[in-house]
Amino acid sequence: MVDHPLERRAKLVWRGGAPSLSFRLVAEERAIALTFGGSTNAVMMATPADLEDFGIGFALTEGIIARVNEIASIEVIESDFGIEVRMWLESDRADELLARRRAMTGPAGCGLCGIESLEQACLAPPRVSDEATFYARDLLEAMSALPALQELNQKTRAVHAAGFWRPGSGIDLVREDVGRHNALDKLAGALIRKNVCGADGAILLTSRVSVEMVQKTARLGAPVLVAVSAPTLLAIQAADQAGVTLVAVARADGFEIFTHPDRLIFSDRRIIAA
Repeated sequence: MVDHPLERRAKLVWRGGAPSLSFRLVAEERAIALTFGGSTNAVMMATPADLEDFGIGFALTEGIIARVNEIASIEVIESDFGIEVRMWLESDRADELLARRRAMTGPAGCGLCGIESLEQACLAPPRVSDEATFYARDLLEAMSALPALQELNQKTRAVHAAGFWRPGSGIDLVREDVGRHNALDKLAGALIRKNVCGADGAILLTSRVSVEMVQKTARLGAPVLVAVSAPTLLAIQAADQAGVTLVAVARADGFEIFTHPDRLIFSDRRIIAA
């Protein structure tokens, strides 16, 4: 399997008035084609690691599949031009995707893949469950723990991360990529492959929050999204519609809550059953 996200490169460092030769580990970025049934659905610039997770997660968060078993087979093929993640769908899903492609009126070049109209771009995401509650302090501690789990970023300082945290078990999974959307898709793929329920925890992001990040979170069923940077207006509106608690601008001393704050418990007291 392709998995070479790093390369060692020489560099000239000029500090203290004098140049010196040194080296740095840099994050690799490759063209990754995601294909279904032999046809390309999207080409992304991404980090060449966890690519099966990437393909499956993209299929899930873009609404191409609802369950991992709807992908009949998957393989990763490397060439001189890039890497192809080839997926073959079960017959019903393949027919649905074919009909969706035939309905497209023009090429998608803006990052919204496989849609046919402005209305589709602004569709309300699925609504998440209202049952779960979380301690605000736990989410803050989870975000504080995320950097230590970003192995690739520690070496390159050039990639985003998406993590999944659950009360009592901490951060279960982390995926990294040069692209923030890609990192979240890789995490989605890892969750669905490991049969982890998104409704049990929170998505953690090292990036800003755009509407697509909220939509992908809602498709995972995760009730909370926490990010280090600020959200866009459309992201806030989508989170409100989806019932997602949108937490952003997370810092060491706290964060900002933009939607559904009732899901969070701000007291630090824990109730322990007898």
